[in-house]
Amino acid sequence: MSPSLGWIPTRTALVDLYDHLPDVAFFMKDIDGRYRAVNQSLVERVGLSEKSDLLGRTARETFPSPFGERYSTQDDWVMRTGNQIKDRLELHWYSRGRAGWCLTTKIPLRDEDGRVVGLVGISRDLGAPGEAGKIPAALGEALDYLESNFGESLTPTDLAVRAKLSPVRFARLIKRIFRLTPSHLITQTRLAAASRLLRETDRQVADIAVECGFYDHSAFTRAFRSATGSTPTEFRKVGPRTFPGLGFASRRP
Repeated sequence: MSPSLGWIPTRTALVDLYDHLPDVAFFMKDIDGRYRAVNQSLVERVGLSEKSDLLGRTARETFPSPFGERYSTQDDWVMRTGNQIKDRLELHWYSRGRAGWCLTTKIPLRDEDGRVVGLVGISRDLGAPGEAGKIPAALGEALDYLESNFGESLTPTDLAVRAKLSPVRFARLIKRIFRLTPSHLITQTRLAAASRLLRETDRQVADIAVECGFYDHSAFTRAFRSATGSTPTEFRKVGPRTFPGLGFASRRP
């Protein structure tokens, strides 16, 4: 049997709150990836009527391929690594065979001993169902490239070319979706990667800075302090799992 997620009153309050947000799909899952709490919007997106019809299922059992497989793979990664996925741009499934763009965030849930026992997440619509064409598919590919190649000398223009957009159009989309300029998006992606390496390895700070695209150690320290309120060395000593300033956390897998 899966460990209990506990604190039922809080969970109930969250569901009640998200029931009033039709453009957001809200869910909580146990360690096996089964839905333990959902809002009405998610229920309707999968073509069901009652929340009880969805509870106990996994994403693989709920969504058609390849959506269900991708969602479950994300769940497995979050609960296996204890890391979060935040504001991942992806196509989401809606009822009657429609798809639309959304930003998905998934955060691990831990028990009093720090063990991961499930996750909580949301998928926030960027447009009405069926309006996927408003965001070019190549934009997602460009962001995936950034996530995998942040250590390179990437510029906003480089990403715009990969997204098959003009620099101006690319900047407008990034600003609308992430509320960041392309330059800030690149920097924040690098800082999020650096924070993971600081937390999960014992490598030298200078080496981490170079790997994450910061070729000036002092510039890396200034950027990191600006985003988190601490230096890389202080961050490593405290060892938090997330920092408020690093909003664009890992989009993997």
